[in-house]
Amino acid sequence: MANVLIVDDSPTEIHVLQGILQKNGHTVESVMSAEEGIAKSKSMKPDLILMDVVMPGMNGFQATRAISKDPETQNIPIIIVSTKDQETDRVWGMRQGAKDYISKPVDEADLISKINAVLGG
Repeated sequence: MANVLIVDDSPTEIHVLQGILQKNGHTVESVMSAEEGIAKSKSMKPDLILMDVVMPGMNGFQATRAISKDPETQNIPIIIVSTKDQETDRVWGMRQGAKDYISKPVDEADLISKINAVLGG
């Protein structure tokens, strides 16, 4: 299955997402900030990134833009996973380069189907 990087500043959210992903056969690594997410995306080259938006320092929209504009990492699909559930947030996230957008709390079936769609499974 896929090698997934979770970028989220909440240990609880990471735990929930990790549980869902591992149960579905994915390998998971996680970092707690957008800056670490950018660095880790270059060193790890994950198959997929799950990106939170609201984090201290750089936010997930900025990190998504940085990753999707960098020739080294631009082919890594990003799904934004955020508490921000307004249509404007969704549109903005997609404009930054995200492939999909999921609102928290995450529904397991919804998350897995979006991951499969993005990874072409």
